[in-house]
Amino acid sequence: MLKVEDWAEIRRLHRAEGVPIREIARRLGVARNTVRAALASDRPPKYEREPRGSVVDPYEPRIRALLTEWPRMPGPVIAERISWPYSMPPLRRRLAVIRPEYVGVDPVDRTVYEPGEIAHCDLWFPDTAIPVAAGQSRTKLPVLVITLGFSRFMTAVMIPSRQAGDILSGMWRLISQLRRVPKTLVWDRESAIGGTGRVSAPAAAFAGTLATRIRLAPRRDPEFKGMVERTNGFLETSFMPGRLFTSPADFNTQLDDWLAGANARTVRSVQARPVDLLATDYLSMIPLPPVQPPTGLTNRVRLGRDYYIRVDTVDYSVDPRSIGRLVDVNASLDTVTVSCDGQIVAHHDRSWARHGLVTDPVHKDTAQRLRQAFTEERHRRQVSVRHHSDGHTVALRALPDYDALFGVDFTNPTTKASHQ
Repeated sequence: MLKVEDWAEIRRLHRAEGVPIREIARRLGVARNTVRAALASDRPPKYEREPRGSVVDPYEPRIRALLTEWPRMPGPVIAERISWPYSMPPLRRRLAVIRPEYVGVDPVDRTVYEPGEIAHCDLWFPDTAIPVAAGQSRTKLPVLVITLGFSRFMTAVMIPSRQAGDILSGMWRLISQLRRVPKTLVWDRESAIGGTGRVSAPAAAFAGTLATRIRLAPRRDPEFKGMVERTNGFLETSFMPGRLFTSPADFNTQLDDWLAGANARTVRSVQARPVDLLATDYLSMIPLPPVQPPTGLTNRVRLGRDYYIRVDTVDYSVDPRSIGRLVDVNASLDTVTVSCDGQIVAHHDRSWARHGLVTDPVHKDTAQRLRQAFTEERHRRQVSVRHHSDGHTVALRALPDYDALFGVDFTNPTTKASHQ
């Protein structure tokens, strides 16, 4: 086959210098017909191998018969049905070519987002053990991830649970860091946000305070929020490997440091750095509201005799002087606060353990004093002492004790009337 450089030299000698075909053939040591072919061709010679048959060719009719009835039949199943004797790569390559003839082609348009228009939200569950309390570790703690559509700027924070209050607390923390609010927050059918197909009441109240809207993705359509799905994969492959964590706070600290560098890299799809595009995103977002939106785990309960309230499987002590009264519980990502009639009666650091017990020593001491005072008062009221004529002491029990002994119930109107 004629080399490209010989082809170029033949054309130069003949057209630029006017060298005859016979002389060119002599100089280059090629046949005159080769010179004539080179002069007749406007393109350089290209080696093309004649196509050879594939080991798949004899099986293709049977493959097509299966795809006609079951277009999405997996490759391993097809290999089993046709008794495929070779390795899988040749069969996969042929399936990639002929399967679209039966299942059709589903093209995907490239979506272009305007500045400040949208942010994709999702939960990511890293499969690593993180110490949360003495002797306890938890895996697959949820990490809330938000990716801005225009700038591709990424933010994330680990939260204690998938409950609505914790998710909304995480969203408020990340949005507060941005100092502006995206016009639309895209979520999948996360149970606490829109598990029924409609935005939940807590999420709607949160969005209303921020003057934004929450848009739910269609069922089983991860491509609808593909940006944050890719962010989750990026975190899994680039942030997690080789890292150890001592607590959820340590996880968030390392994650913040890593995100600072990740947002400074050039993103291929936008050919820019997210940290540089964030300013444009910022100018088109909504200002933060003047008041904080409703977030956290909240509850109102009547404090029982054991003076503990439960938040996400963990029991927290409360000032026992509030026993029997209604108390308001508010748990953020970091703290648990309990108030009664506007006065704070408990304040604890949030525990991420399972079935834990958090006790304030002051509450325990107060309970001990109240218990002792109650016991002394009960003894004073139920037992009085007088002296017999011979000098020894005689204990007199309270009259209700005798009523109970003889079965007399003065709360019954009939009994009360008969004794009158």
